[in-house]
Amino acid sequence: MSTEEKTPRVSERTRLAVAGARAASESIFREGGRGGRTGNALFFALLLLGIGIALIGLVTILTWSAVEGGPRLSWDLFTEGPNTILPAMAGFKTSILGTLYVIGGVIMLAVPIGVGAAIYLEEYADNTRWYNRLIELNIQNLAGVPSIVFGILGLAFIVRGPLSLGFVAAAGSLTLTLLVLPTVILASREAIRAVPSSIRAGSLALGATQWQTIWRNVLPSALPGILTGVILAVSRALGEAAPLLLVGAATFVPYDPEFWDGGYSVLPVQIFNYAGRPQDEFRVLAAAGVIVMLIVLLAVNSFAIWLRNRYERKW
Repeated sequence: MSTEEKTPRVSERTRLAVAGARAASESIFREGGRGGRTGNALFFALLLLGIGIALIGLVTILTWSAVEGGPRLSWDLFTEGPNTILPAMAGFKTSILGTLYVIGGVIMLAVPIGVGAAIYLEEYADNTRWYNRLIELNIQNLAGVPSIVFGILGLAFIVRGPLSLGFVAAAGSLTLTLLVLPTVILASREAIRAVPSSIRAGSLALGATQWQTIWRNVLPSALPGILTGVILAVSRALGEAAPLLLVGAATFVPYDPEFWDGGYSVLPVQIFNYAGRPQDEFRVLAAAGVIVMLIVLLAVNSFAIWLRNRYERKW
């Protein structure tokens, strides 16, 4: 009898709470009056304008690439190397391999270092310590540094200077890792911060250590957000040319590159080389190279998106 009396009382309380929240929300939005509604409409219009400009620019580039480079699209673009004498025989094989080497190195370095830094800053760091605040400030500032600065840094400390790796693909990977590392750290921190604290409290209450809680509960839950940051970082690294020109990405490499030895090239540098030549055949080849780079980008990002969707969780 007592249970039957409590059930409708709780339901009535819930109904009243929902009605009160709805009334409070409606009162907040009504307080703006005509000026508030005009501001909301103007802000919404600006958002649509920004999205429209971005989409128009993207569609224009894709259309131009398809129209200009469409006649040159063939399997030879993936199987043939560069050829400055016969444009009809030229392809992007060596630059595709160089791009995969460089991007593979970036992923292998940026993901463990970036995620490790994010775990330390979110789970272990004491924000009252000056050096932890200094690390956070530097990471945020590095995210806005121009890419050419990282190229100069890589030339001085990685190609020459302390590491002295020379003009090899490994030097390009290290330089681009420095460039995209702030993106991975910031995205990973946001993903780890978004995991509900009840997950941590429940794990610790069951007797798990802090590291066991992070490894078995926090990281799997934050994996979709971390992969989103990796996708953004890889997309930026694939399109960068300026820092790689300083650390040895050559414009003409007729042989298959290696990671630790010999010269290398990447797709943006190869496209830049073809686009700067006076013959019309090379300009068509450069437009076809844009499509090739988009195919490589979509292939790499599709795998990361598949992983993110596979491990995505909703709280």
